[in-house]
Amino acid sequence: MLPGISRRAFLARTGVVAAGVMAGGAGALRPAGKPMRLGGPIFVKSDDPAVLAKAHRVLGYRAAYAPSDLSVNDKDRIAGLVKEFARQDVVIAEVGAWKNMLDPDPVKRKDNVTYVTGKLALAEMLGARNCVDIAGSYDANVWYGENPGNLSQGFIDATVENCRKLIDAVKPQRTFFSIEMMPWTFPTDPDEYVKLVKAVDRKAFGVHLDVCNTMNSPVRFYNNSAVIRECFRKLGPWIKSCHAKDLKWGPGVQVYIQEVVPGTGLIDYKTYLQELSQLGTDAPLMLEHLHTEEEYTQGRQYIQGVARGLGLSFDA
Repeated sequence: MLPGISRRAFLARTGVVAAGVMAGGAGALRPAGKPMRLGGPIFVKSDDPAVLAKAHRVLGYRAAYAPSDLSVNDKDRIAGLVKEFARQDVVIAEVGAWKNMLDPDPVKRKDNVTYVTGKLALAEMLGARNCVDIAGSYDANVWYGENPGNLSQGFIDATVENCRKLIDAVKPQRTFFSIEMMPWTFPTDPDEYVKLVKAVDRKAFGVHLDVCNTMNSPVRFYNNSAVIRECFRKLGPWIKSCHAKDLKWGPGVQVYIQEVVPGTGLIDYKTYLQELSQLGTDAPLMLEHLHTEEEYTQGRQYIQGVARGLGLSFDA
C-alpha cells in the first residue's frame, strides 16, 4: 500500500469497489433467482443433433458450445442442430472465433478477420447467444500473447474498427459479437469494457464475461468477490454469456495465477452465481479450459452444488 493512502482509496485506485469488500453491504446474500443455464463440452461421439442435445441434458446442461468444425456451408447440419437443441431447450451459448484480429502480419490479420466474420455469420444462423473472440495481440508468435502495444490507443482504435467492420458486414439480428477481457490485453477490466461498448456503438455488440481473466493483480484476486460484483453492476445490461473456471496461486515469488477446476481455487462462486441469477438476460455459464472429462465432471458438480446451496437452479 502506498504511503498516505487509505485502504479504501487504494482499492478504488486498483479498480476494486471498496464498499463491496466490506462485511455486509453489497456482499449480503441475495434471494433465490430464476433458473440459470450451465453448459460445457460433452464427450459423446456423434453427428446426430438429437443425440448431442440429449447428451447435454443428461449432464444438467441447457447450454452448448457450437461444434468447432461447423461452418456456414453446413446448412442441413445447422438446421438439425437448431431444431433438436430447441426441442431439448438447449441454447447455443457461444460460437468461438479464436483468431488474432490484430496480428502484426497484415496478410494474416486480413485472413483472421475474414475467418471471424464467417463465425459471426454462423452464430447468426444458429441463433447463438454470441460469437466470441479476444481483441487480439501485437505479439508475432502467440495469438493471445503479451505485448506492450496491446494496451495502446492504436490497439484500442483498431479493436473498435474491427468490431464495427464485423457487425456491419454480417448485420446480425439474432446474435451478438463480443470481446473477451484478457489480463494483459484491452479490455482488461469492466471500465475498459464499458468504454469499448460505447466506442463500438453497435446494437449487436455485447459482452462475454470471463471474471477470471480480469483477476490480473493480487489486489483484484484477493478481492475477487467485489470484482465480480463490479463486473455485473457495470456490464450487466450487455452480458450474453459467461465462462466458468477457477484460479489459484502458482509457485514462485512473482505473481503467477493459474487456471484450475472450479472449486479448487479462490474464485467466489457464491457471489458469481448470485450475480448471474439476477441478470435480466438468460446468459449461460460455460465451463472451459479443463483437461479431461473427469475434470469437467468435477467442475460441473461443484457449480451445481453451490447453486443448490444458495437455493438456485440450473434446471428449467
